[in-house]
Amino acid sequence: MQTKLRILGWMFVVSLLWTSPMSAAIAKANTNKPKALQTPKPRYTGVASWYGLDRQGKKMANGKKFDRRAFTAACWYYPLGTTLHVVNLNNGSAVTVTVTDRGPNLRLHRVVDLSEAAAQQLGYIDQGLTKVFVLPMGKGNLEHAEFEAQLVEPAVDEALMAAAVPSADMPN
Repeated sequence: MQTKLRILGWMFVVSLLWTSPMSAAIAKANTNKPKALQTPKPRYTGVASWYGLDRQGKKMANGKKFDRRAFTAACWYYPLGTTLHVVNLNNGSAVTVTVTDRGPNLRLHRVVDLSEAAAQQLGYIDQGLTKVFVLPMGKGNLEHAEFEAQLVEPAVDEALMAAAVPSADMPN
């Protein structure tokens, strides 16, 4: 009888040890969503900073070396390779960049960190920071629209003009 109790006790302990890690693994699997399903919160306006000579030639998150003369950006909110259209809200100038790196530090509360060339085109090199509007682009190229403004003479309706202009013969 004592042997049967020992065997049952050991079986109980083994079953607890077996189910405990299995339930933890199942719980962990349920909490981790696949990366394809995780979508970053859209951040369309915020503060942008820039980096240049101090990072020149250093490795970026995409594995390539940083070139401060290229139109690139560092951002946590969009996947690497995403094309962003960035507009400086202070002066209205815009630039199209590609996300090639991660940054800036999240505790700095900045949306994007642009390369020196992109910051120069946006016109905020001297300030260091600026308010921007960030719009993720599709696969197409962004082009400025052509606009030809030509004034067209309006058609003159003689009957309407006669009715609008009082004649000298009519009493007031």
